[in-house]
Amino acid sequence: MLGEYRIEGRRASEIAASVERGVATGALEPGQLIPPMRELAGSLGVNANTVAAAYRILRERGVIETDGRRGSRVRPRPATTARGSIRVESPAGVRDAGKGNPDPALLPALGPALAEAARQAAERPRLYGEAPVDEEFARLARAALDADGVPDGPIAVTSGSLDAIERVLAVHLRPGDGVAVEDPGWGSLLDLVPALGLRPVPVAVDDEGPLPDDMARALRQGARAVIVTARAQNPTGAAVTARRAEELRRLLGAHPDVLLIEDDHGHGIVDLPLHPLAGATDRWAMVRSVAKAYGPDLRIATLTGDAETVDRVLGRQQLGPGWVSGLLQSAVAHLWATGAVDAAAVAGSYARRRDGLVRALGRRGVEAHGRSGMNVWVPVADETGAVARLLGAGWAVAPGARFRMNAGPAVRLTVSGLTMDDIEPLADAVAAAAGPAPARSYG
Repeated sequence: MLGEYRIEGRRASEIAASVERGVATGALEPGQLIPPMRELAGSLGVNANTVAAAYRILRERGVIETDGRRGSRVRPRPATTARGSIRVESPAGVRDAGKGNPDPALLPALGPALAEAARQAAERPRLYGEAPVDEEFARLARAALDADGVPDGPIAVTSGSLDAIERVLAVHLRPGDGVAVEDPGWGSLLDLVPALGLRPVPVAVDDEGPLPDDMARALRQGARAVIVTARAQNPTGAAVTARRAEELRRLLGAHPDVLLIEDDHGHGIVDLPLHPLAGATDRWAMVRSVAKAYGPDLRIATLTGDAETVDRVLGRQQLGPGWVSGLLQSAVAHLWATGAVDAAAVAGSYARRRDGLVRALGRRGVEAHGRSGMNVWVPVADETGAVARLLGAGWAVAPGARFRMNAGPAVRLTVSGLTMDDIEPLADAVAAAAGPAPARSYG
């Protein structure tokens, strides 16, 4: 099972460290089975509970994953190796179409909002023991959620979408639990799930969101949580339609104990309506980051959900950072109240560039996807070759490996840094680099 590598140790921490050394040196390869607990306990001459504790440490650190009776194995991708490291840097003279950042020209000036927040803080400083959520922030956030048909629920504030998702998963799930994730999907999320000791279960997507049949399969396989991107899905641009939402709500309704998390990070940059799944299960959460519309460095996200979920998140948050800066909450509330971002204009700007690129690629016979947001997903036959050829043509793009588990090879293009004059030259370069359409691509 382990070849020549010998796991050593008498205490749980020593056994866990021995396994981690094997993974770090390559002696234990990704996907490799490790011995059953009783078998390893016998060979080491220790109690089975000691080995069980070691395996629990390894799951919590994201080194191994457990799949019921199939046993435990080394994670296919160690959590210490972030997918973000799979990137192509832009040398001098190369245009960057791969980093996934918003267009700085579409972000609002923060000076007036920060100044107003500072003025309010000078009049009434926020001190220990006060409510973690700014009243005006909560009022405006709840009004926007109400307008989009999101069920009523208390408001919490986190340091971005990933922070919110991590906190919700952590208060409900245990190491080894399965989490249905979109494939292709957000690379940071695909890293986070196993880093928490959880088991990612890939669910294919198309332009309308997660495929119901794949979601049903994930639930049959015991997924205890489901994470769905509502709009501007990264990397494909998928947006959940009314028809797909109805199918998924019906499916999730048969599994009321499953935790549902919706990520609506596209709020403020997408002109497609929200079709929330929230309320289809007993435990749910909706996350809205301000990163794409107002600036990544604000590190603010709204979290709502059922009362128990939000209460657990707030309770655990209180034992860590305590709260997210009231100054930043106040600044974001000011941006919302003053209409600092014209959402329709921002969405239109991204749409013109994104749709223009998708159409230009279509005219060249290249399959491309980008229904919403700022990204375009292009399936390719040879991902490494396509990335290299595009770099040679003066364009840096994101390798699809950052975003996929079982999905086919592809590249992701971000339109934020493009002008309309860039569309045709970029489409020519992609068409030349993509090669023949792969037999298995999107989803």
